[in-house]
Amino acid sequence: GDVSPLAGSGGASSAGSVAAGGPGSAVDRLVVGLAALGTLIFAQRVRLLVAHRVEDPAGLTAAEAAVTAVDEDRAELRLSVKERDDFFSTYFVSTWSPYLVRVAARLRLTPTGVTAISVLFALAAAVLFGVGGRPALVGGAVLLYLGFVLDCVDGQLARYTRHFSAWGGWLDTMADRAKEYLVYAGLGFGVSHAGLGNGWALAIAAMTLQTVRHMTDTWYGVLHDEAARRPRTATNVSGGIGGRLNAASTRVQADTGSVSYWLKRTVVFPIGERWALIALTVALFNPLVSLVAVLVWGVLAFAYTGALRTLRARWMWVPVLDTVDATLHRDDGPLARWLPVVRPMGPLTLAVVAAFGPAVLLVVALLADAPEGLRWAVPVALLVLLVGGLGAGAAHNGPLDWLVPAALRAAEFLFAIVVGVVGGAPGWLIFGYVFVLTVHHYDLTARLEKRQAAPPLHAATLGWDGRSVVLALAAIAGVAGIGLATLGAYLLVVFLVSVVLAWFVRPARSARASVAPVGAGGAAPR
Repeated sequence: GDVSPLAGSGGASSAGSVAAGGPGSAVDRLVVGLAALGTLIFAQRVRLLVAHRVEDPAGLTAAEAAVTAVDEDRAELRLSVKERDDFFSTYFVSTWSPYLVRVAARLRLTPTGVTAISVLFALAAAVLFGVGGRPALVGGAVLLYLGFVLDCVDGQLARYTRHFSAWGGWLDTMADRAKEYLVYAGLGFGVSHAGLGNGWALAIAAMTLQTVRHMTDTWYGVLHDEAARRPRTATNVSGGIGGRLNAASTRVQADTGSVSYWLKRTVVFPIGERWALIALTVALFNPLVSLVAVLVWGVLAFAYTGALRTLRARWMWVPVLDTVDATLHRDDGPLARWLPVVRPMGPLTLAVVAAFGPAVLLVVALLADAPEGLRWAVPVALLVLLVGGLGAGAAHNGPLDWLVPAALRAAEFLFAIVVGVVGGAPGWLIFGYVFVLTVHHYDLTARLEKRQAAPPLHAATLGWDGRSVVLALAAIAGVAGIGLATLGAYLLVVFLVSVVLAWFVRPARSARASVAPVGAGGAAPR
C-alpha cells in the first residue's frame, strides 16, 4: 500500500494510508482487525491539540501548518483540567488552577507533594474552625477553599507532567476523605466549644452519612461500568421507568453546559460543592449552621441518588459483587464466614436487617434520660447485627446487591456509635473510632478501583462482625470507652503497617528479587 505521513501534536496521532487496490486506509483496516479480535477500542478527543489524517501532499502541508500553530505547552496545561467536572470546580477553581500547575511544575513539586500541602491547609482550616471567632472562621474558610484548589491541582499536575503512580492515586483518594473528616472534626469541636450544642454528634452523623454515600457511589460506578460492557438484549433495551430514566440521564449528560446538566451534577452534592458550602456557611454564620447544612443537603442528595440508582439498577440487572471477592468487600470476619447461609432472604435484606437493630437502639438511647441503663440491650442489638453474616456465603447476584457493602458499613458504624452512647464514651472518642473505620473501608474501596489484592494484614482487622463482638463485650463489661480507644488504636496500627508493607516493603522485595543474580537464589534477568 501507499502509506501516507502522520500529523499530530502533543502525542495525539493519527494516520492515513490507502491500500493499493483496497478500500479504506491502513488505520481503518487496523481498527476493523482489532475489533474482530474482540479488543476494546476507545475514541479519544484531542480537544485543543491537532490531529489530521492526510492522504496527499496538500493535506500534509495544511496539517503541518495547523500543528505548528499550536502552542503545545499552553494546550497541555489546559488539557490537564478535566473536560467534565462539577460546577464549583469548573467555574471557581479550574479557571485559574492551571497557573498554579505551571508554578508547581517549575518548582519541581510532585503531585504527592501538592497533596500533602492540601492536607496541611485542610488541617489548619479545621483548627481555626475549632478555635472559633469571626476572624478564625473566615480565615479557616479561605484556607479550606485554597486546600480544595490544591486538591484539584495535584491531579492536574500529574496529567501535565505525566507523573502517575498507583501510590499517588491511592494516596490522593485517602487524603481526600481524611481532609474532609478532619474538617468535620474541627466543626464539631467548634460547635461544642462555643456552647451551640452537641457538635460531635453532628460531626459523627455527617461522617457516617458521607461514608455510606461514598460506598454506594463506588459500587454503583462498578455496576455502571459492568453494564456498559454487556450489550442489552432486544427485550430489555428500553421500557419501564428504569429504561426511561437511563435514556433521560444520557440526554442530560450529552447536553453539556445546559441548566439541566449543571443541576444534575450539583444536586448530588459532590466534594467541591460540599467544601464550598462549608466555607460559605462557616464564614457567614457558625460551625453549627455549617454542619446542619451539610447534613440536610447530604440527606437529600442521598435520597435522590439512591432512588434513581435503585430504579436504574433494577432495569440494568447486572450483578457486580459476584465479579469480585465479595467476602473481602463485605469486610467479613471469621464469625460471618462461619455462620450458616440463609439464601431465601438475600444478602441485601439481611444486611438491612442488621442495620435496623443498632439504629433502633441508638434512637432509644438518644431519647433516654440515662442511656447507660440500656447496657442490657447491647447483646440484643449485636444479635440483630450478626444477621448480616447469614448472607455472607450466598450469591450476590441480585440487581440491588451492589448496596450490600454500604448497608454493612452503616450497620457497623451505627453499632459502634450506640456502644459509645450507651457506654458513656465522649463524643470525640466515638468520632475517632468511626474515623479509623472509615479509613479502613476507604482503603478497601480504593483497592477495588485499582483492582488490587486485599491489604497485607486484612485478616488482622477481624471483620465487621469480629470488631462488633469486641465492642459489645467491652460495653457489657462497662468499659466501652476503653474498648473503643483500644480497638481503634489497634486498627490504626494495623492499617499503617499494611500501608508500609503494601507500598514500600513488598515492592522493594520484588525489585530486589527481579535483579538477583543467577545462583544467588534469584531468577536470571530477561
